[in-house]
Amino acid sequence: MTIPFEPILFGIKLNVHLVLEYLAFFLAFRYYVYLRKRSEDPISSTRRLSIIIGAVFGALLFSRLIAFLENPTLYDAQGWVSILNNKTIMGGLFGGLLGVELSKKIIGEKKSSGDLFTLPIILGICIGRVGCFFAGTSEFTYGIETPSILGINLGDGLYRHPIALYEIVFLIGLFLLIKRLKKRPDQPESGTYFKFFMVVYFFFRFCIEFIKPNTFLILGLSSIQYLCLICFVYYHRFIVKSIFYAGKKLHLL
Repeated sequence: MTIPFEPILFGIKLNVHLVLEYLAFFLAFRYYVYLRKRSEDPISSTRRLSIIIGAVFGALLFSRLIAFLENPTLYDAQGWVSILNNKTIMGGLFGGLLGVELSKKIIGEKKSSGDLFTLPIILGICIGRVGCFFAGTSEFTYGIETPSILGINLGDGLYRHPIALYEIVFLIGLFLLIKRLKKRPDQPESGTYFKFFMVVYFFFRFCIEFIKPNTFLILGLSSIQYLCLICFVYYHRFIVKSIFYAGKKLHLL
């Protein structure tokens, strides 16, 4: 198999990345519906729908804004088409979070709504990253050159870090961890799993940005890394609380 992977189906070149992207949305939503039916959701269906709409619009806006900031030279070459076509999951996640919080404020909902979305989001990102890997260097999810055995030719003849694969492995581990934690009898307060996912995933992305061929750096950090720092500030209370909790557990050991 060569990368980019573009098989011919009925005489038509198949855009595997696009197909898997739509499949990711579909399966993630179906998984969310499945989990909601099996759980006692404290939020009514009408209010949950309002929250989902807020998440969608927030994700659409920020996914494209952060993608533009990540590679602004595309605007010079493609104009507004670059902003409409390019997107990043990091901006989508944080924009979706802001959209949810704004929706909840408008409808007066104070209950946490994130935990039910956590596993479906991880599933969707995993499937989408498979598509990113098959797209090779046509998607900005590849790494810098590496002489290690992990290097893969992603379509440009150079052996690079397959960042999409790294992320898939990380997310599978995170999915299994959260799924296992959800089975424990002593459950944390509502919303904890979503906060945990956001902090851990954004920390992973902050670190992995250093092995991406970023060229638009400010003070040594990329736009994605600045977004990660904003996320850490947003969740600073949860982070501090988690550190103290981990410290107590280690002390008891």
